[in-house]
Amino acid sequence: MRQSTSTEGSVRAMDGALGPIPAVCLHDHLDGALRPATIVELAREINHELPETDPVALGRWFEDSANSGSLERYLTTFEHTTAVMQTAEALARVAEEYVLDCAADGLIHTEVRWAPEQHLVGGLTLDQAVDAVQDGLARGVAEVKASGGHISAVQILCAMRHLDKSGEIAQLVVDRVRAAAGTTSPGDVPGEPAPGSVVAFDLAGPEKGFPASDHRQALHLLTENLVPVTLHAGEADGAESIRDALVSGRALRIGHGVRLLEDDPEATGPLSRWVRDRHIALEVCPCSNLQTGAISHWGESIKDHPITQLHRSGFTVTLSPDNRLMSATSVSHEMSLLLSEAGWSNQDLADIQLNAARAAFVPRAYQDWLAERIEEASA
Repeated sequence: MRQSTSTEGSVRAMDGALGPIPAVCLHDHLDGALRPATIVELAREINHELPETDPVALGRWFEDSANSGSLERYLTTFEHTTAVMQTAEALARVAEEYVLDCAADGLIHTEVRWAPEQHLVGGLTLDQAVDAVQDGLARGVAEVKASGGHISAVQILCAMRHLDKSGEIAQLVVDRVRAAAGTTSPGDVPGEPAPGSVVAFDLAGPEKGFPASDHRQALHLLTENLVPVTLHAGEADGAESIRDALVSGRALRIGHGVRLLEDDPEATGPLSRWVRDRHIALEVCPCSNLQTGAISHWGESIKDHPITQLHRSGFTVTLSPDNRLMSATSVSHEMSLLLSEAGWSNQDLADIQLNAARAAFVPRAYQDWLAERIEEASA
């Protein structure tokens, strides 16, 4: 069994059924992945009042609070995590611990997203905040490699779709991607990205009522500069939000996308065909989707989740935890649930890990390397 940390630390571990198949994570929020014990320590340093001061009880509070069936209520839990992530030291620590937890969960590549604009209360600039997370991710990667393991970790920067900083964040992403162009991690792995580098842009936050089209100028800037975009869509809003993400945002991946087939159950409509035939990756997060009510059209269990239909229908499905803390989950835990509750096979899981490797925002040579590791382990 892969050893991960418990609720007292950060995430759940799987039951060992998958074996040693490595994993790739494409949709993970940094401010949703803190260890409860770290939150307690950081909150004490800044006199931030928490609903619980015992790490185990705090972990349960986050999970219980997130089990509301509403994305809006789910998002309120982040008030406590962002509150303790307002200094360079705190951001770096959280980022470093995140990488260590991912490695313990069996990941070999992770793309962690977060919104720098939410971490300026302590006086940091956007650049200083991004530098701090980059430093923490790099430290975590170095620690994993020093112990004989392998992981790569990069950043996706989010703008909040209900606020007005998308242009500024888009320019920050463009500048960072340009600066990192051609820069790879030292070592023998071809195309491996520099640890902590910025690779893409996202829009996060309340989805319904705040379409991607409201941010056309920022999204056009990214397209002009050939910077990858992945947008939250089809989670708190219907299939039309996915269309908007593709048309207005030129999104190469869709965050969640689980409501794609809500009004097109046979996947025969033009939007479904476009997403499937163009191999646009869907970053699906089953446990989170249950908590936010994103799959209420289908049911209230992992067995009911449309990820199985999407996978069987040939869509490029990937699997991620979304927010490890709030959902008390991990990539391996999500995979274990699909095995035990939705009738998936180990080959199904290997297939979606290959999807994730091919959809990662990294050079093709590194995509190939990741895919080879998955294929070797699942042979």
